[in-house]
Amino acid sequence: MVETIMPESKPTFDLQDPKLYLNRELGLLEFQRRVLDESVDLRWPLLERVKFLSIFGSNMDEFFMVRVGGLKMQIAEGVVDFSPDGLTPAEQVAAIRKLATELLKSGHELWANDLHKNLGKAGIHVLDYNHLDEKQLDASREYFDEVIFPVLTPLAFDPGHPFPHISNLSLNLAILIRDNRGNERFARLKIPATLPRLIPLKRSSGSTRKDGTVPYHHYFVWMEQVVLENLASLFPGMKIVEAHLFRVIRNADLVVQELEGDDLLETMQESVRERRFGSVVCVEINRQMPPRIREVLINQLEVDARDVFAFDGPLGLQDLRSLLSIDRPDLKDLPFLPVIPKVLKKNNGDDANLADAISAGDILLHHPYNSFVPVVNFLRQAAYDKDVLAIKQTLYRVGTNAPVVRALLEARRDYGKQVSTLVELKARFDEESNIGWARMLEQEGVHVVYGLLGLKTHAKMALVVRREGEHIRRYIHLGTGNYNAATAQTYEDMGLFTIDPDICADATDLFNYLTGYSAKTEYRKLLVAPVNLRQKFEALIDREIEHHKAGRPAHLIFKLNALVDKAIIQKLYLASQAGLKVDLVVRSICCLRPGIKGLSENIRVVSILGRFLEHSRIYYFENAGEPQIYLGSADLMPRNLDRRVEVLFPIEDPRNIRYIRQQVLDTYLRDNTAARLMQPDGTYQRLSPDKGAPEVNSQQIFLSHARI
Repeated sequence: MVETIMPESKPTFDLQDPKLYLNRELGLLEFQRRVLDESVDLRWPLLERVKFLSIFGSNMDEFFMVRVGGLKMQIAEGVVDFSPDGLTPAEQVAAIRKLATELLKSGHELWANDLHKNLGKAGIHVLDYNHLDEKQLDASREYFDEVIFPVLTPLAFDPGHPFPHISNLSLNLAILIRDNRGNERFARLKIPATLPRLIPLKRSSGSTRKDGTVPYHHYFVWMEQVVLENLASLFPGMKIVEAHLFRVIRNADLVVQELEGDDLLETMQESVRERRFGSVVCVEINRQMPPRIREVLINQLEVDARDVFAFDGPLGLQDLRSLLSIDRPDLKDLPFLPVIPKVLKKNNGDDANLADAISAGDILLHHPYNSFVPVVNFLRQAAYDKDVLAIKQTLYRVGTNAPVVRALLEARRDYGKQVSTLVELKARFDEESNIGWARMLEQEGVHVVYGLLGLKTHAKMALVVRREGEHIRRYIHLGTGNYNAATAQTYEDMGLFTIDPDICADATDLFNYLTGYSAKTEYRKLLVAPVNLRQKFEALIDREIEHHKAGRPAHLIFKLNALVDKAIIQKLYLASQAGLKVDLVVRSICCLRPGIKGLSENIRVVSILGRFLEHSRIYYFENAGEPQIYLGSADLMPRNLDRRVEVLFPIEDPRNIRYIRQQVLDTYLRDNTAARLMQPDGTYQRLSPDKGAPEVNSQQIFLSHARI
């Protein structure tokens, strides 16, 4: 009898099964773990490691303000919706507490046991007050008397004085004092954020370096410790029983009631003011704080006792960033100068006329390796070009010193150009800055709109309309990143200059949609959310699957910040099940589980962290040997696909397609030093070169081969 060998059956999966998805919030915390890991990596110069620790601290603050704040609002409102991975808001908060405690503890231990000590060995001394010598003590007392004392305002807490408002992210002292009758009183003292938290003391010369130079030793002391040691001067005639440091983090997840306001600008101003009074989501304290004072804070701040985090050492790790201002180039990354492509330079090295350069062909910029200056010059040249009739631009995050906005103001004020801008007032934590720019632009006669009801405008576009003879020609810049000249030096992004008639016509239609009324649902080349981006993008994935099934060349390569959208993840699972190769370069959150046999074994996910923040979104479709590439502002998240105005734009010049595929995406996929490979359980493993293979660090390669 011959035994029949049955083919191995493939596992079947219910794509609705919560076990197939990772939690978004925990995924974001895992990203913070990767940031923290960078501060441990000895390959970085010492002050760069401090930078990563400060970024970790800042990121954790924002995580609590926004993500935890939002979850707590859902809990308070009785929301019991399950996340794709099956957790309720309350279950997510419980899981967050556990993981966040672990990460924050690791960050504080890293400072105490590693960075603090190694900084001292390198001549940067962050001293505790009880380690100051006599001269340093005298200097600190003088600084307190002359600079700090006039700024301090102690606030009592008793029947005649209600518990004071504790502002978000503020550093405070909870003080217990005793009067001459033996009565104990409670007071709160805010450590002023307007002064340096690390007070510089007198420098001294160090030993001679090998290169013959003599570095300075830099000495600092924590301001809160100086205040603590001089409390008696604030409470004369009283005995200071004890005082302990604490820090408050409040909910900053604004809920803008747009439907209830007649004027979005005024509504946003009121919402930003209300943010200062958001409910407390967590409190950081020093471990030495006794239970009785802890209870006062818990009761008065109305915070869950499980959301009080106790640490040894300084609170607020993000303040360590001030150490980066120290003049110690030997402890920092080597400086670099962004390159301006030759096509944008004249033979004598001066800036080329951008209208002429763009007319000669599409120009692709890769920031920060390519300079952001041409983007600013695009608007400046349009301002004084007598043939330019109009400028239209979207503004999301531009910063406090914004050369792009100043170019628009100049165009209107000095040259009388017609200028229209969409200023997104709901850009989180940039609301106040954007409100200020919006008012300034309006005062100069710029047409300013604030976006669509219920939608953030996240698209990055600048359109210039120019008269050329008897015809009108439009020039456009489209980007993956913000029009912020400061972050353009540290964020990796891409931008395109083009005169493509269809793209420019689409952009014109989109601006009309943003500034007026339009029910337009079709665009020539742009993918626009929330109009057609989701359905077009899903159709592109389906087409790639069909190419693979038919034996034609097929490959998906997506580079983005976050992959969260359940429907897109399901499409990628189906692609993998069909045998299609999928490569994902996802910087922060990835809710897809790669490497599961029968489901996602054809999907590879890597996360790359480095000197620059990976920010570009690149979507590559092999398309049977006729590659299609889209760049843009949209991540694959429900908010980007359904609740924002987003744009993905095509790259069509063959030279630019080759550059992105061969020199950008291939480099990221070969990275074996800065890349981490995602595991099915959501953890990451740092990649390293195979034996005998060269190291590949994508950002270092881009730095050494900046496109000119």
